[in-house]
Order: sequence, then C-alpha cells, then structure tokens
Amino acid sequence: MHAVFLDRESLDRSDLDMAPLDGAVAGLTSYERTHPGEVVERLQGATIAIVNKVVLGREHLSQLPDLKLICIAATGVNNVDLEAAQELGIRVANCRGYGTDSVAQHAIGLMLALATRMPDYQRAVAAGDWGRSTQFCLLDYPIMELAGRTLGLIGLGTLGGRVAELAEAFGMTVQVAQRPGGPADPDRVPLDELLARADVISLHCPLTDATRGLIGAAELARMPSHALLINTARGGLVDEQALADALRDGQIGGAGFDVLTEEPPRDGNVLLDPSIPNLIVTPHSAWGSREARQRIVGQLTENIEAFARGDALRQVV
Repeated sequence: MHAVFLDRESLDRSDLDMAPLDGAVAGLTSYERTHPGEVVERLQGATIAIVNKVVLGREHLSQLPDLKLICIAATGVNNVDLEAAQELGIRVANCRGYGTDSVAQHAIGLMLALATRMPDYQRAVAAGDWGRSTQFCLLDYPIMELAGRTLGLIGLGTLGGRVAELAEAFGMTVQVAQRPGGPADPDRVPLDELLARADVISLHCPLTDATRGLIGAAELARMPSHALLINTARGGLVDEQALADALRDGQIGGAGFDVLTEEPPRDGNVLLDPSIPNLIVTPHSAWGSREARQRIVGQLTENIEAFARGDALRQVV
C-alpha cells in the first residue's frame, strides 16, 4: 500500500517519531503542505491519503480510482466529502481523544491567566510601572480566585469532563448546560440559567447547526460583569463582534479563545484588535503538545493497520 501525507507540516514539526507510520505502509510520500490544485496529481496511484486540513472534495475523489482509505490526522472531518467517499467506496478514519490533556490544560491556563490578570501585569512590568510604584507591589488590576467559583461547561464529552476534573482541583464548583437543541436533563442546567450564575463559561461542544452562534449579544448580556468566557472548541460558537463589543463595554470580565471562525485569519478578525481589553487569543494551539501529536501518529498507524486487516477502527465512513 502506498500512502501520501499531503500536509505533514501541520502535524510534525521535526519533533515526532514517525517510524511507526513509515512502517505501516510499503511506501510513504510526505509533503509539507499541498495547495488545492496539487491534490489530484499528488494522490494519483495512492491507496491511502493522509490529511489534516487539506480539503478532499468530490471533484478530487472522483479522479482517484486507486484511493481506498483517507486517514484524517484530526478529529474533525469537515474537510472531506464523506458522501462522495461513501459512494466511491473510500473508507474514512479519523483520530480521537489524542489531545484531551493538552486542550484541557490550555483551557485551564486561559482561565488562570485571565483570573490573575497575568497578561496585564506582564505588560505593566515591561512598561516600567512596577519600578515606578510607590509600594512594593503593583495591584492595578483586580485578581479573582477560582476557588469557590462556579464553572459552567457547555459540552461534557471526554474533554469537558477532563476540564471539570482540573477545575474541581482548584476548588471550583462545576455545572453543565443542557445540550443545545436537546431534551431537558435533570442533571444539567438550562443555558440561560447557567450563563447568569457561572463565574466562568467554558465551551467544549462541536460546531453544528444547533450550536452555531450559540453565544451572542443576548447571551453575553446575561453573564455577570466579572465572568470569563473560554473557547477551546470551535470558532463560530460565539458571535465574535458581539464578544468584542461586550469586552469593550465591560459587560463581561474577560475571554480566552484558541479558535476563530476563519483559520488562519488571513483577512483579519475583529478579535485580533489589540485594543480589546481582557482578551487572550491563541492560534489554535491548544491541541498541539508534542505528546498529543505523537498520539496522532500512533492512531494513524493503528487505523492503517486495521484497514490492512479489514477491520474498522475509528471509521467515519
């Protein structure tokens, strides 16, 4: 079986052991990145395509008669036309659960940085404000202890559950929102109620028709003025303009985002304005610990080996 990895740079930064993946196929051709017009040419004759974010649409798959398996080096599968793959007999497998600790750590890190106002204090020190202080310390920015506060989770899968465990270790009380568009659940809190009572809201749900724009101006207005909003899930869950306005107006206390609606934000984004107060934006890096990326290599290898045996492992189509 010959395999082609179309965007290896998105996974391997020359710091991973790729030997297991190399050993799973008769030949592996890797490209650092692949432009849309290069997809068909590079996959000609390949049995297996490995992609992270390269788009494989019907127009590509219909020209690749030898392709039998698509391995996605991520959980999301929206870059592959699954209907076309199924019609053409191409199996699709993804990777799951590889970044739980990495993303949960990042979400907690954003909470801590915002609660302690760490970016503000770092900037103040760099600007010389501490050196000019009349006291031994600088306390220009209000600090919030997480202990005793309420964390509201929107989404309680494996990742949300791990964030809950870490938050409880800080002494936080965890409550979970009702599933958007789902039936009432006595163990969960209606979203409107949770927004009004939580000190921190952390998003861990997928982007679907039911969750797109889940947090908009009305939802932000329900949150306490000190509350923090964390999004390490998907861009599009939050109305970004409404969030920028809420932060500027002091409607909420701060926000930490690892995702935007368009990635990379080549045309800019309202949340990239450095004048927005109490906002931290990181470049979709929460998942990217070396350990998490090495787990992806392992899962890609397992999926290919399962395909060779005729088994279904993490199969989407």
